[in-house]
Amino acid sequence: MSNPAFPPRGRGAQTNATGRFESQVREAFDDGWTEEDAEPPKLKTTLSIDRARTIISRNDSPDIGFDRSINPYRGCEHGCIYCFARPTHAYLGLSPGLDFESQLYFKPEAANLLHRELSRPKYQCERIQLGANTDPYQPIERKLRVTRGVLEVLEAFRHPVGITTKNATIVRDADILGRMGQAGLAMASMSITTLDRKLARAMEPRASTPERRLEAVRIMSEAGLPIAVGFAPVIPGLNDHELESVLQRGAEAGARLAYFTVLRLPLEIKELFKEWLEAERPDRAARVMSLVRQMRKGKDYDAEWGTRMKGEGPIAELISLRFKAACKRYGLNRERLVMDTSQFRVPPKSGDQLPLF
Repeated sequence: MSNPAFPPRGRGAQTNATGRFESQVREAFDDGWTEEDAEPPKLKTTLSIDRARTIISRNDSPDIGFDRSINPYRGCEHGCIYCFARPTHAYLGLSPGLDFESQLYFKPEAANLLHRELSRPKYQCERIQLGANTDPYQPIERKLRVTRGVLEVLEAFRHPVGITTKNATIVRDADILGRMGQAGLAMASMSITTLDRKLARAMEPRASTPERRLEAVRIMSEAGLPIAVGFAPVIPGLNDHELESVLQRGAEAGARLAYFTVLRLPLEIKELFKEWLEAERPDRAARVMSLVRQMRKGKDYDAEWGTRMKGEGPIAELISLRFKAACKRYGLNRERLVMDTSQFRVPPKSGDQLPLF
């Protein structure tokens, strides 16, 4: 457990609260060490293999625009304190706190599994989303290249893909994604929650800086990839005043689309976020949580379909109106992007006879 008086540097969560499925509860405490004493060793990131037997995950959520996704990694080193995927680490017997951002799992067989699943005779092509849970371009992807392998398979099958990220590493794959984007087979969303470097460092400590994300938008757009800028999550009283400026900078960089979601605090996230807020922004913590509850029927979170992404009430309505006005002002969302599923085909195996017609 981390000492709450001295949380690890360069991480999002302040502590390592026990997951909800554990029979024993761990509690952080101040053991009396002071700033004059030697610092404990920094929290290191560990990698483990996830020996998944399938790679495509399915969902039937009515307020999500896709029914299948691929997550090359479990856990995310970006350490975003608001990340809605944190509670999934509890299924592994780990904490949604610091464990989520330091004990990571990767799927080395992702490309092979995907090739096998797409080759099945009964497979029906629909867009696959990369980054629906954890970011496919977090720092470890630079070395492991699991996402790169997945994209190579998708391009070979001419299979449409959407990507959500907040890491500039996506520009490494501009060759594949540019070709696929020009063919109507790919789009990406770059999440930009703030233009304030200090807030970004505190809130999402190992994600790319806001400037690098905007530069990635420009590079990928010029490569031919349709790209959206996501102002997500909107946290009233903390970053909501930046909505218009983020959309403006995104449009100037080449984004054609935009979206927003409001802060979601399911399960363990609500306590982790409140703990972070008290440590990093104590002067506004009470106001932020008050505004959040005004969008959630007086609760920290309401998981009701249809409203969980946007919230309810006057504050949520004002955010929505501001978003629509900004999109109109900066020329965003003028088109509806539909990716082409008709191009899908299983590539010939080595040695297969090519069709004559």
